[in-house]
Amino acid sequence: MPVRAWRGAVRVAAIAFVAIAATPLRPAADRAPARAGLPPSSLAVWTGKAWREWWRSDEAPDRWRGPHNAVADAVRWRTAADGVEWGELRLAGSGEARRLRAVVVRIDPRLVRLRLDTAFTAGGERAAWTVDDARPDAIMAVNVGQFVRTLPWGWVVLDGHQFLAPGSGPLTTAIAVDSSGAVRWIGPDSVKDASVRRGVVAAFQSYPTLLTADGEIPAPLREPGRGIDVEHRDARLGLGALPDGRLLAVLTRFDALGESLGSIPFGPTIPEFAALMGALGARQAVALDGGISGQMLVRDADGTHTWRGLRKVPMALVVTRKQ
Repeated sequence: MPVRAWRGAVRVAAIAFVAIAATPLRPAADRAPARAGLPPSSLAVWTGKAWREWWRSDEAPDRWRGPHNAVADAVRWRTAADGVEWGELRLAGSGEARRLRAVVVRIDPRLVRLRLDTAFTAGGERAAWTVDDARPDAIMAVNVGQFVRTLPWGWVVLDGHQFLAPGSGPLTTAIAVDSSGAVRWIGPDSVKDASVRRGVVAAFQSYPTLLTADGEIPAPLREPGRGIDVEHRDARLGLGALPDGRLLAVLTRFDALGESLGSIPFGPTIPEFAALMGALGARQAVALDGGISGQMLVRDADGTHTWRGLRKVPMALVVTRKQ
């Protein structure tokens, strides 16, 4: 071998040895695994003039620190009554969510009364509530919680009496109303504390949590394989808390073929729905029972506006005027 080539080979070998020696000797299992991304998708909102993309799965924030102006400004609010206003916005997503409509309601608990209504068939064999059963004085009504067969899942308090004991789960959220009308958001670690539940006159529990108290999206909603199906598309329903104490109820509807087919269970993924709640200004939020169960009613000066579901449910949150 020529001297020059031999020296070059020695130099390469020396560099390789130094590089290997400088590498920390630790098992591969100790290294942090690469974070798996959400499935590719995006969301756009109709501004009244054009579609504007405002969310992408590959750039999704881990926390919402305030509303997204394009989304919040797209809602044209209408007054239903003192303390209740509602509006709609059009969304464009991926796949089955190509055309969606979201019904959005803001509720001020200080100006209205919140109550839970239940409905079962005789003997309790089947759930029986729909928006058509909403009481005549309801300003707004929406199905709440999840349910198993005929009964709501998790903690339920009716008229100050516990109807069902708290359920367990890391992504559960309980929403409780006390005798003053104030709303409490109770996390999974506190819901079984008797002192936290004291003074509650109405309460229900649901899952999964979409936003925690500081606007953070829970880790299982940010990547696959953490217990939440981040790819499944469905009609969605959720309840959120705005920074000023008002509640935010949001129902998504399939909008490609008009409202006559709005109850078809096509819609956003859970991560996309969490993003929508954050973009509308919610600081914490929880999913309710969407899919074919999702339904809502709003009454205003123009009459009764109804978005029906395809399945009867056992329980609803009803908003009425304060007496």
